[in-house]
Amino acid sequence: MSAATENLALAKPRFVVLPDLAAVAAEGADRFVESARAAIEARGVFRVALSGGTTPNAVYPLLRDEPRVGRVDWSRVEFFWGDERAVPPDDPESNFGTAYRLFISQLPNVRPESIHRMQGEAPDLDAAALAYETELRLAFGVRGDRPPEFDLIWLGLGPDGHTASIFVGSSALRVTDRWVVATWVPSRQVWRLTITYPVISAAREVVFLATGENKANALRHIRSGRSPLPAARVRARRVVWLIDAAAAGQTSPETDEAQTA
Repeated sequence: MSAATENLALAKPRFVVLPDLAAVAAEGADRFVESARAAIEARGVFRVALSGGTTPNAVYPLLRDEPRVGRVDWSRVEFFWGDERAVPPDDPESNFGTAYRLFISQLPNVRPESIHRMQGEAPDLDAAALAYETELRLAFGVRGDRPPEFDLIWLGLGPDGHTASIFVGSSALRVTDRWVVATWVPSRQVWRLTITYPVISAAREVVFLATGENKANALRHIRSGRSPLPAARVRARRVVWLIDAAAAGQTSPETDEAQTA
């Protein structure tokens, strides 16, 4: 963690177990709307970092339709991304491309200049990471080394315990003096762009969306409080995990917000 975030009050994560993917998506959509409305009322703008993965794809239709879409002033929303694959924006694997196609392009009153994508197709990913840091500085109006304060960062969880593009064995695990980096993912033999822990820690709220039985083993370790997995290292002022019964390792679905760790 950077010195700029050491003075922030970082909370332990809270785990909310919901019955299934549909329930996780609905809760995620409601929390997005609540966070947006609160930020716009308090500061006139809502800055959110979206994630990749499959679970957000179930949330996007809920946000672009009524009743939720009409509860947000989308002209005051600034869209960012927590990570990106090294692909063009029209590639099916692009985190930006998926979010834009399923969500942002179908919203009312979104300003083109409020969409801040990572340049995953850049031939020099280190330069692309530095360019995104500059874009963050300009969009947030920040100076010095204090990271930008996102109102909300959405994160996912891989079966191997990675989040954003911070993987076991990746160089991004150790970065404390950069906001965005190009990182090599040894397990997949690919390059990615990702925000770093200092940016995540500075967020007002971080919401994980994790569903499916293939996440159960990683979540069991994370909920123990003793895991070295990348996702387990996430701290912010408020961290909430929205997980379904399968990911929680439950044999029968139940909704129990009291199941926390």
